[in-house]
Amino acid sequence: MTAMFDQELREQLTHARKELAAARTAQDADGVQAYEGRIAGLLRLAAQHGITLPHSAEEEERHES
Repeated sequence: MTAMFDQELREQLTHARKELAAARTAQDADGVQAYEGRIAGLLRLAAQHGITLPHSAEEEERHES
């Protein structure tokens, strides 16, 4: 079960990053804010369950906020 949860978090994080990039390209400020929040939430959830996910320094700052 843990491996499945880990994989699901990774897939959701990948999807959120793609959507964030698309929102930035479209200059969609609301979309950018929403996907930054989604990424931060996924990183928090992973940390709560002892799962380390690769992330950037920018994502780390939002995750800790």
